[in-house]
Amino acid sequence: MEVAGAQLRLGGDWCRTLAISGWPAEVGAGWLEPLLAYPGRVDVSLHVEPLAPAVAAERLRKQRGRLESSRRADASKGRLDDPSLEAAAADAAELAGRLARGEGRLFRCGLYLTVHAEDEQELADRVADVRSIASGMLLDAVPVTWRQLQGWVSSLPLAVDSVGMKRAFDTDALSAAFPFASPDLPITSSGMEVLYGLNLSSAGLVLWDRWAQHNFNSVILARSGAGKSYMAKLDLLRNLYLGVEAFVVDPDDEYLRLAQAVGGTIIRPGTPGVRINPLDIAGDGEPDALMRRALFVHTFVQVLTAGETGNAAPLPPEQAAALDSAVLAAYRDKGITTDARTWRRPAPLLSDLAHALEAHGQAGQTVAARLRPYVSGSFSGLFNGPTTHRPDGHLIVYAIKDLADELQPAGVLLILDTIWRRITATTTGEGVTVPRIVLVDEAWRLLRGGLGARFLFRLAKSARKYGAGLAVVTQDAADVLATEVGRAVVSNAATQLLMRQAPQAINDVAQAFGLTEGERAWLLEAGLGDVLLSAGTARVAFRSIASDVEHELVVNSPRFHTTGPTPT
Repeated sequence: MEVAGAQLRLGGDWCRTLAISGWPAEVGAGWLEPLLAYPGRVDVSLHVEPLAPAVAAERLRKQRGRLESSRRADASKGRLDDPSLEAAAADAAELAGRLARGEGRLFRCGLYLTVHAEDEQELADRVADVRSIASGMLLDAVPVTWRQLQGWVSSLPLAVDSVGMKRAFDTDALSAAFPFASPDLPITSSGMEVLYGLNLSSAGLVLWDRWAQHNFNSVILARSGAGKSYMAKLDLLRNLYLGVEAFVVDPDDEYLRLAQAVGGTIIRPGTPGVRINPLDIAGDGEPDALMRRALFVHTFVQVLTAGETGNAAPLPPEQAAALDSAVLAAYRDKGITTDARTWRRPAPLLSDLAHALEAHGQAGQTVAARLRPYVSGSFSGLFNGPTTHRPDGHLIVYAIKDLADELQPAGVLLILDTIWRRITATTTGEGVTVPRIVLVDEAWRLLRGGLGARFLFRLAKSARKYGAGLAVVTQDAADVLATEVGRAVVSNAATQLLMRQAPQAINDVAQAFGLTEGERAWLLEAGLGDVLLSAGTARVAFRSIASDVEHELVVNSPRFHTTGPTPT
């Protein structure tokens, strides 16, 4: 180590430390970003020392006294008002009032910049560049001459300020110095920010708070293999860190490892012994829950008998009337009426409904015949008994990989209905205490049309009033955007994440999201894990990042695995 008056040499590394001695009167959010985005190596060290409220109030009182004395002295001598003095006095008075009301605190802060280079001439050039950037930010950066060793130590992550050039900051000014705020995004926060990744256009990080947006919905659109499920699981995991509850519809068993690691609940419809009763009232918080359940049964029967697509025409009037009477008769046979006290009794099964339909003439017998495969035939495994698993816990994953294709429209409809009832039943008139996410992976299967798509549309429109957000993850962007429901779900997402797109779909995506030519070209060439976050007119490109532990939980492709639990 060679210590000189204006610089320091550590082996082959030359460095010089600058201290900030002059500050602007006002700063905006993320005002340190120009220094952090400097392409060379610069260590930016911000030392924060909180002041006790009593000490801060006393120092402010003395400062206001000095300012007021200067003003009176100038007035007594007939001098013109000093604008800077007037502004300082007004600021001090306002700050004193905020401290007295407990709206903020005072801190002593020191900001030091240590510039590194490979030789002495390069160091001089880089120091000139950094001082020029600081000057553009209205910061006076001065070398700590003859104190370079102390300046270098102060820039290390040791929490030691050996220079001691500090000035007072209030809470707002200090929070605006938060170094990881992306200047490309609007500054909104509810205290629930999630780290998304590294900003590709600067040296900062991208943190995003979906819970501070005008709705909590999100959509991830990407071609297969671009890393959309990786990004979705990373977002889900980091929201779980914050205490968010989540429900996941998982068609390919991709979320099982994550659920096991965080103690989530896994429900696997389609496997032996797992049943969901579509006539369950348990969990409904509505005062007219019985009537709502009867109406849902109409929708469910239409989907159940519509085939794989889920696109079903309404039942003929006589069959709909027979079904309605049979539903209410099945509930009455179990002692369940419009009296809410009876809703705790065991609900009728689909077989009870089929039996009640037999007593309603030819129309009822026709509907019963259409239900027979799901009551006693080859598709009866999911419906031939009471509900076996009650959704409970902070993460509930419905793994539907084993659900037969013929049962998936009805099965997913039941799952979404169960999730919706849980969300609405645990919401009070004063709001919710825990935010919730409903994540539907490979949502293109539902968004192609049918009653399942309309159920997603309802979630997208109404989830916010219950403190929930719908997260849709899908490929086949062109197919999704070609449907009215698909476009509505996408347009109702305040958080829109776009990853690499296929050339065949880029025109539809560009039109739907109003992309520029540059953004369009970037999405065609984006690498694995590169994401364009679109929030209204604000756009920022970033690369998703994960720790080693997180990576093991969210990675899909077996060729990326090293160690970790195997899902069962």
